[in-house]
Amino acid sequence: MKNLDAATVADATSAFGTLASNEPHDATRRMIPAAVIGNTLEWFDFAVYGFFAITISKLFFPTGDETSSLLLTVATFGVGFVMRPIGAVILGALGDTHGRKAALSTTILLMALGTAMIGLAPTYADAGLWAPAWIVLARLIQGFSAGGEVGGATAFLVEHAPKDRKGYFASWQQASQAGALLLGSLFGATLTGVLSPLQLEAWGWRIPFLFGLVIGPVGWYIRAKTREPATFERAKAANQQASPLRQVMGSYRKEIIAGFGVTIVWTVCTYFFLVYMPTYAVRTLKLPQSASLWANGAGLLVLVVLAPVFGGLSDRIGRRPLLIGFAAAILVLAYPALWLLTAFPSAATLTAVLIVFAVLIAGFTGPAPAAMAELYPPQVRSTGLSIAYNFAVTIFGGFAPFIATALIARTGSPLAPAWYVMFAAAASLVALLVGGSALRSKA
Repeated sequence: MKNLDAATVADATSAFGTLASNEPHDATRRMIPAAVIGNTLEWFDFAVYGFFAITISKLFFPTGDETSSLLLTVATFGVGFVMRPIGAVILGALGDTHGRKAALSTTILLMALGTAMIGLAPTYADAGLWAPAWIVLARLIQGFSAGGEVGGATAFLVEHAPKDRKGYFASWQQASQAGALLLGSLFGATLTGVLSPLQLEAWGWRIPFLFGLVIGPVGWYIRAKTREPATFERAKAANQQASPLRQVMGSYRKEIIAGFGVTIVWTVCTYFFLVYMPTYAVRTLKLPQSASLWANGAGLLVLVVLAPVFGGLSDRIGRRPLLIGFAAAILVLAYPALWLLTAFPSAATLTAVLIVFAVLIAGFTGPAPAAMAELYPPQVRSTGLSIAYNFAVTIFGGFAPFIATALIARTGSPLAPAWYVMFAAAASLVALLVGGSALRSKA
């Protein structure tokens, strides 16, 4: 980890001491919901778009060929990620210059706008080419918003956490992502089980998007009532020179590379196993959509519960051993998992595989947010985190559903996506083993 000057270290230490001694424990814990509710909205919409990809492909991208329509739909899912680096730079810097509250309030309002646009979008039958263009614009707005969410929310959680519980607090970033995916999966399973295919295509798919819209004002209100972390306020007052972006790109390039590497397997596993898997189960394994969504929900529930457990464990034994161990396990088990699914395609097999991988993903992503936050001092933390995370997500994660679909179409093998997951795990392992000196710290 880059050596900080003595004044910065003293400021951070003093701030943590003040926080631990003067702030009631209940007040500290109330900061978790403030970060979580907005993060939940951010990821809920991404989840339901992925879960309803097949329905959306019919309504907005009709080509006469199911595979081509699905490829266009998942490509549009990925288009939102093109804006994430831009959102990371602008909103990450906003969080470091004007405060965590300003950035987090902005992200939730933008995401609510994008969610409303999708929920109220006219279909191709009603508006022709304007319909897919409308969806693409909504995805771009959402992608810009999400670019500032992870960095801002993680910095907010870490800086409000007691000194010896940063891993636990930061892990709620991942737990809230999984909670949003779980909520979206339950919506999908319920709607596909209760409504007929015609009802689902006519109006049922809009329900989760309109529900997500309701979360926006509530999340904005809760975030507006929070206060800035004491650590950040002190660091900001002491740092009035260069812009956060200039400081990060000038002095923390190695830290950005390390965080980028950590994010690769995190994002690929999340989007393949927990967002795209219901689509994979329906199209490749020929399982009922409702059964695949319930199986997905079981895995997500495990992730919600275990991410904070592993985050708390990292406070005691360190982040890096957990990150290396679980990345290696993902590398080894990805291919056997998909082989098992294709050899014995059933709801029970799918549920078992998703639960196992939920444990592995929790083991990696529970400690990961704190490990990445600790790469940077408070005055550039939101910017550094946002850039490292979102560039990796854009390149490797956002297009994971598209890459998986394309690999299957090109090779004809349902096992082809396993190689992409294995590549992601190997890349993160290299980052941890070769360039991970900055991630060695425990707190």
